[in-house]
Amino acid sequence: MQIPQDAQKVEVEGATVDFYKFQKDKDSYYMFDTSRCGPPEPMVNAMAGLKLVTNPHTKLIMINHKKPMGLLNKIEENFNIEFENLSDGNVKLTFSYKEGESEKAELDDAACHG
Repeated sequence: MQIPQDAQKVEVEGATVDFYKFQKDKDSYYMFDTSRCGPPEPMVNAMAGLKLVTNPHTKLIMINHKKPMGLLNKIEENFNIEFENLSDGNVKLTFSYKEGESEKAELDDAACHG
């Protein structure tokens, strides 16, 4: 995972991997890497990180070894999600706020159901 030079490590409640925060233009980005983690860590960390996405100027970047379908099925209605296949075979997901929907997300249920 390429961490921007100006990124700072931050504590995220419930996370089991390192999270980093950086600014780009007017937006705040949080990022984490679960590409070397097995279930349920990608789900647990994504749910912890998504709690930070509370407005249109905050985004969450997840690096994972594949598309986390259990996570996507659970929150796809609540957040905008962009996907990028990386040259190392991993997937980069960028989650952003969806007006009127992100507030409805059930982020305390981090169980993976496929």
